[in-house]
Amino acid sequence: MQKDKKLFIQINGGKYKGKKITLPSLETTRSSKSILRESLFNTIQFEIVDKNFVEVFGGSGSMGLEALSRGAKDVYFIEKDHDAYAVLKKNAASLDSAHTHLTLGDSFEVYEEVIKRVEGESYFYFDPPFEIRDGMEGIYDKVLALIEKTPQEKVIMIVIEHMTKITMPETIGIYKKKKFKKFGRSALTYYDVS
Repeated sequence: MQKDKKLFIQINGGKYKGKKITLPSLETTRSSKSILRESLFNTIQFEIVDKNFVEVFGGSGSMGLEALSRGAKDVYFIEKDHDAYAVLKKNAASLDSAHTHLTLGDSFEVYEEVIKRVEGESYFYFDPPFEIRDGMEGIYDKVLALIEKTPQEKVIMIVIEHMTKITMPETIGIYKKKKFKKFGRSALTYYDVS
């Protein structure tokens, strides 16, 4: 098998439906399953229109770019891996560079600075590397700490993609668990403030 063979996924719905997005190396990122993306956007449907979407662990940008395709106003990405960031930058430029805002850096270090730049209410999507990766032990505790720092006035909903075997807490600071859905080894847990 060729080492440099490019992998792609497609946007599932909206304005850019069918458009291909390049995936970074599977050694550095793990792309969200198509069924999982579809489930998220079936849940939020048209509520995403004219709202912001923040993809905290950017990777290929598949979730944020899907949100953009479905009518999100502005999409924010944070990605620390240089190669993945380069792929993300190309993907964002191929759709709409005016409404995609990229930050190269460690999410745990730049998150608060990035959300200060986000104007208005947003959907926050956390898809950290799974704990089974080397050096990622305790990553969910760090993610929960980040979520606690997220200002309530900026949040419509917080969604965490995580390993199914990890049970997310009922509350994270002021945010309460609203929904849980599993997709094999991956799951989505939804939180909001109401």
